[in-house]
Amino acid sequence: MPTPEETLVRIDRAIRDAARARYGADVPSVTFEAPRRPEFGDFATNVAFGLAKAARSAPQQIAQRLIEDAILSRPEIAALVVEAQATAGFINLRLVPECWQRVVERALHEGARYGESPRNGTRISLEFGSANPTGPLVVVQGRALSIGATLAAAFESCGYDVFTEWIVNDAGGQVETLARSLYARYRQVADPSFPFPEEGYPGEYLLPIAAALRNEFGARYDDADESLWLPLFGTRGRDALVAEQQKTVERFGIHYDLWQSERELHETGKVRAGVERLRELGLTYENEGALYFRATQFGDDKDRVLVKSDGKPTYYCADVAYHYEKLKRADRVIDLLGPDHHGYIERLRGLASAFGYAGKLDVAIAQQVTLSRGGEQVAMSKRAGEIVTLDAILDEVGVDAARFFFAMLATDTPLAFDLQLATEQSNENPVYYVQYGHARIASVLRNADPDELRLARRGERLAPLAHASEIALMRRIEEYPRVLQTVVHTLSPHRLARYARDIAADFHAFYGECRILCDEREERLARLALAAATQHVLANALRVLGVGAPESMERLAAD
Repeated sequence: MPTPEETLVRIDRAIRDAARARYGADVPSVTFEAPRRPEFGDFATNVAFGLAKAARSAPQQIAQRLIEDAILSRPEIAALVVEAQATAGFINLRLVPECWQRVVERALHEGARYGESPRNGTRISLEFGSANPTGPLVVVQGRALSIGATLAAAFESCGYDVFTEWIVNDAGGQVETLARSLYARYRQVADPSFPFPEEGYPGEYLLPIAAALRNEFGARYDDADESLWLPLFGTRGRDALVAEQQKTVERFGIHYDLWQSERELHETGKVRAGVERLRELGLTYENEGALYFRATQFGDDKDRVLVKSDGKPTYYCADVAYHYEKLKRADRVIDLLGPDHHGYIERLRGLASAFGYAGKLDVAIAQQVTLSRGGEQVAMSKRAGEIVTLDAILDEVGVDAARFFFAMLATDTPLAFDLQLATEQSNENPVYYVQYGHARIASVLRNADPDELRLARRGERLAPLAHASEIALMRRIEEYPRVLQTVVHTLSPHRLARYARDIAADFHAFYGECRILCDEREERLARLALAAATQHVLANALRVLGVGAPESMERLAAD
């Protein structure tokens, strides 16, 4: 028996043959989609609408004739279809259960590899989460981290070679501001009245760093010239805060292949090399002593300054160098930027085009996050020192809930994170609901006869699976590889989070309508196989999301 995918290929060919024979029309391919309402079947196609002009007939009549010619009159096709109906010009199809049972068989045999694709040799450079080295990571970075890590895992599952990167913005004025803020805290250890800079970073996270510097240097820099302490305090502050950021990232279950210092790009000549490459391409010019990139030739709203009239490179100049390096070593470059970077999208794409890599760079924006607890919004202001760190979020809700909540809405949609909901043990909490589904399956399998479970996992006794809730769950399992592909093609990890909730819901419905450990042995074996296959798929989806798949949960004791 063919799989649903193989079945649709056969039906596609039969419909195209029928269209050619009856109407003399060539149909390139037939597109099948799952109807929104299950009563309309497993798949539907609107192919009849495209034939209306050539056939000089209404789509409803064409759909009915195609069903008769391509399905009902061909026994080898009719044997694969339980029902074929023409509805409002659409052809609605319901496949025989045996097709869906093949999906269970495949999921059982592939296990943790189900949904994965062979290596394709395509190299992906993925930058996400990058933050200024001026403070601890906060919630907006938490969202970018969760989204980026999910994308990286999805790309890996789909056969890509992924290189993850973090850019440390340590070459701009913010590090000098950090140095002055840290110096003020250092002085305040001995003299609490020492003034704090108006534009400084007032958060308490600088206090332990300042205390350590006071312990190391004593009063050495109290009366020293700024030129002596500014670079030292900037470097020490940067190093301490980046180390803390790295600890938080590791706690969040994320690994980076490269932490790229912007300062290092300048010191090693890579910034100069990027600018020289633009010169060679004839894409720079000088105006009033400053060097400009002809960005308007590539869709930007104005030409961009690379080197100011005083000889200092701009922040954009470092972007030029960094992206030139990435574009040279990757087949596709993806930047996940924060909510205040919309203006960078066309700017960076134009830069890729300028270097001869048009279409190789994609930019996604991780929108803003607001926090609430018990219906009350949680105030957040880095400048005022009222920050909610990512570590504080992890302390309150845990890594699993944070990873899931941060990824569960479309990247370009603002996220309202309900901290209270994230800790609830209820069906209203999406991560709990999904994890509970996995734990419920594990509980069922623990209570099964071990010999029967081993037999069920072979996927050879699936014939009894025909109940509507069983078909719905098998259909959901079949979707998983396509969901992964959609995630990487559209940079939409929220689709995987939604899928995890959907398959958990389908399993809970199946569990409520079909007793798995029933009295009839063949039915029991088939349902155990379906439960085991679902567990594989749910665990795979959670793994890509960076969320644990628990074998047990407290609520099961009262289930």
